[in-house]
Amino acid sequence: MAEINVTPMVDVMLVLLIIFMITAPLLMAGVPLNLPDSRAKALEQDKTPIKVSLDETGALYIGEQLVPFAELPARLAAVAERAGSEPPQIYLRADRTLDYGTVMRVMGELNRAGLNRVSLVTTGDAGQDR
Repeated sequence: MAEINVTPMVDVMLVLLIIFMITAPLLMAGVPLNLPDSRAKALEQDKTPIKVSLDETGALYIGEQLVPFAELPARLAAVAERAGSEPPQIYLRADRTLDYGTVMRVMGELNRAGLNRVSLVTTGDAGQDR
């Protein structure tokens, strides 16, 4: 009798599939946003940038920590103070449904704190010309 029993292999593969299905959504870090599209190339960085995010409701996050707008100037001043002479790179991620004034308010606070190296984050796929 020269048959191979594939049942244990199928069992192992199904367990692995379930593990990947559960862990894949957990690997996405950060605030979930609907970023705008762009054809700009990604920037190369030697240091880890600071991520500032605005979600669709206008809630503000530094990294993954929720920050009220009233505390934003103090938090940005602390970031600038820790950075020393060279300001850190800031990645500003804003949901595409937000109005322009909300994004500019955050950019104004970044500029006021001396954090002038701001990059606007997009999905990187503009799709079709508009």
